[in-house]
Amino acid sequence: MNCRVIAALATAAFIPAMAHAAPPRPLSSFDAQAKALLGSMTLDEKIGQMTQAEQHQLADPNDVATYFLGSVLSGGDSDPKTNSLQDWTDMYDRLQTTALKTRLKIPILFGVDAVHGHNNVLSATVFPHNIGLGATRNPALVEEVGRVTAREVRATGIQWTFAPCVAVVRDERWGRHYEGFSEDPKLVAELGAAAVRGLQGDDLADPERVLGCAKHFAGDGGTTYGTGTVGVEGQAGKFHPLDQGDTRLSEAELKSLHMQGYVTAIAEGVASIMPSYNMWNGERASGSKRLLTEILKDEMKFDGFLISDYNAIDALPGDYRADIKQSINAGMDMVMVPQKYREFYTTLKDLAQKGEVPMARIDDAVLRILRVKFAMGLLDKDRSQLADRKLQASFGSPAHREVARRAVRESLVLLKNDKHALPLSKTAKRIHVAGKAADDMGIQSGGWTIQWQGSVGNQGHPGGATILSALKAGAASVTYSADGNGAAGADAVVVVVGEGPYAEFKGDRDDLSLSKEDQAVVANAKKAGAPVVMVVISGRPLILGDTLAQADAVVAAWLPGSEGAGVADVLLGDHKPTGKLPVSWPRSMAQLPINVGDATYDPLFAYGFGLTY
Repeated sequence: MNCRVIAALATAAFIPAMAHAAPPRPLSSFDAQAKALLGSMTLDEKIGQMTQAEQHQLADPNDVATYFLGSVLSGGDSDPKTNSLQDWTDMYDRLQTTALKTRLKIPILFGVDAVHGHNNVLSATVFPHNIGLGATRNPALVEEVGRVTAREVRATGIQWTFAPCVAVVRDERWGRHYEGFSEDPKLVAELGAAAVRGLQGDDLADPERVLGCAKHFAGDGGTTYGTGTVGVEGQAGKFHPLDQGDTRLSEAELKSLHMQGYVTAIAEGVASIMPSYNMWNGERASGSKRLLTEILKDEMKFDGFLISDYNAIDALPGDYRADIKQSINAGMDMVMVPQKYREFYTTLKDLAQKGEVPMARIDDAVLRILRVKFAMGLLDKDRSQLADRKLQASFGSPAHREVARRAVRESLVLLKNDKHALPLSKTAKRIHVAGKAADDMGIQSGGWTIQWQGSVGNQGHPGGATILSALKAGAASVTYSADGNGAAGADAVVVVVGEGPYAEFKGDRDDLSLSKEDQAVVANAKKAGAPVVMVVISGRPLILGDTLAQADAVVAAWLPGSEGAGVADVLLGDHKPTGKLPVSWPRSMAQLPINVGDATYDPLFAYGFGLTY
């Protein structure tokens, strides 16, 4: 990045938080109730509140009560038996009922990665991933997406989502690139705040809203290529060069580039934050007192609680006991220990009894957790903590899907449109559609959809539409081939290309070139002699190579989710494209990483670029 730009950003350190019409009630205002409850708790009950286990890895479901667990999660592949709305709701109610059998009857917080809708559940409304929402430049729409997501999450009883991700994505090769809104910290700050408003609303006790979790603090989108490690598998590898790597920046640079989303999220009242897997100048964020306590809690005045990432403390140096001691003393409040929750519980208890983790630190962590639970109304004796199944009537409803369809429309970025190839004519004698991605809900939804890494195919998305099915519904005559053949005689050819589904670490790639298979589909389509419209489905900019010249029009559709009709709306001219690039689009791999403000900035398409009709 240009040194003058860095210096200008660093001078401000933090972008001032945006004004909020009705500032959320401070979490500390619930301290009287929280301290009274804290004073009645045993050490065992306090340690339990700091422990989060994964539901499918519970050795015994009664462990929720035996260990006084403060929280349970479902990770990306931790689903109930059929993954249905009914089973999710029954699972939540079963575990919550167990928690309420404890002496103090403190409800569990149930967490899930609802990162673009309630995306693990069959038939949910699946929104565009954040990179697409970044292209909309529409905070009101992002807020509405959060509101609908919260309503569908609460329909299963769950009250906590590990979102929004406010990573500032600075390297297109990173496998989590699509989880961030932009490479620009100002846009991330604006849309991250909107997402928090949508999820949490004005009152954490609203039974149709959920607890948000800004993540991953801090610098996850700025790791240095080649420093990545794979904490999930416990090994480093050439295919994971960026994930969980080292962010090598000064403190001023880290604040100016990678913390702005936290400033605005905190101003909007976000009540939980997830520290990152990554290192900052060689030290893991999960064990950094400077990051977690001195900057986040003291300087930024965050008064909610911190939840570690999945098994993240395992990556700290030393044995497991040392990992726990370092992380808790650094400021971690709740620890995500999917399988080793019993070991964590007994080890932290021993550390507290021996004074290696001060009781003041234990009490501070539990106070933070309890104040959030009080703010959410979870300790209101007059309120049921079981799922409100009346909310299920709107789960995946037409009204919810219409919000997603609008988000898809506004996320599309028109990169090229020679000879007015777009919009297509609805009355064309024939439109030929090509490419396997054109008729695959799994591909167009990407990772974190039904499964952690995502999957190809149309299972799990009843009610949604592929791009092909949506075009067939909107145009007079549409034919299809996966390989691009059969286009002869068509008035236009729509070729849908891009990436298969992936999520963290498996998505790290050292070559973002369009696949040879996709290049062949474009070449086959070009032979027909009709105008070629290329729609790119991806979680990041791809190297288009020769296909850019072969295509008459190019549309960046990102990962649109379940509502492919939003793509058809723009291709068929019912709506004009309005999206603007939230990231820079490189010419070649040699330019990576590329970001606006670089000393030598010559992208194929610049940050903010986007045509219209």
